[in-house]
Amino acid sequence: MLGLGILLLAGCAATPYRYGGGPDSQATIWRDQPQVERGRPNLFLDTLGNIVSLPSKLLLFSTKVDNHHVSDETVAAIESYLQANELENVKVRVNQYAPGGEWIRLFKNRSMNIFWRATFGVVTTAFYTVLPGRVFGGDSFNPFTNTISLYSDHPAIALHEAGHAKDFAKREYRGLYASSRILPLVPLFHEAKATGDAVGYLRENELKEQETDSYKILYPAYCTYIGGEVLNWVPVSGGAYYLVQVGAVIPGHLVGRIKAASVD
Repeated sequence: MLGLGILLLAGCAATPYRYGGGPDSQATIWRDQPQVERGRPNLFLDTLGNIVSLPSKLLLFSTKVDNHHVSDETVAAIESYLQANELENVKVRVNQYAPGGEWIRLFKNRSMNIFWRATFGVVTTAFYTVLPGRVFGGDSFNPFTNTISLYSDHPAIALHEAGHAKDFAKREYRGLYASSRILPLVPLFHEAKATGDAVGYLRENELKEQETDSYKILYPAYCTYIGGEVLNWVPVSGGAYYLVQVGAVIPGHLVGRIKAASVD
């Protein structure tokens, strides 16, 4: 499974880059609101979030993962990406907890069928409400509300989540595409598409330093999803869980650094 995942990732990253997010039936909704919103700094919550995210920092060798202090550089990177790909209806919440706003977006998101919003969308938004990323971290894209949540100060991670938004914008049956993640191996395809688009965007714009950094963070991050798929088939608990994740992420670090070294 690990070899299959690496090949899938490499294949998606090699495709020629194409701009554009595709048609959107809700093109005039939410234009009166800012596309990017920041949560107010909170020393206690942000410190707690940094502590909770220590396992992720160790796995990915980066203190910027879920550090709950997103720089202007990272925000500018995702803003440029969204503008270049005409993703004007995507909301970006930077270290922000806004359950009320997300439930409203779920209700108004007419680009997705009401059935999917009332089922998978309600469950996904409920998890966002009950387990706030402001504490538990986890950069993500919610296709049911068309919202990106950022807690990591890393441009490549931000572009990866934006890559998910672009991927969904191109899909005619978005609800079905989103719900398909519950099937085995499907998340590996979704994550490979987003990672490939992020790397392709950086390469297309000749952002060599950021492209180099993207391999070092996105490839091992992708391998955590491979580890997650393994754990779905071979459930373990306690320390064995982290051993599986470590075993999966090490090849990602190796391949990522090999790719980074190949950047001219």
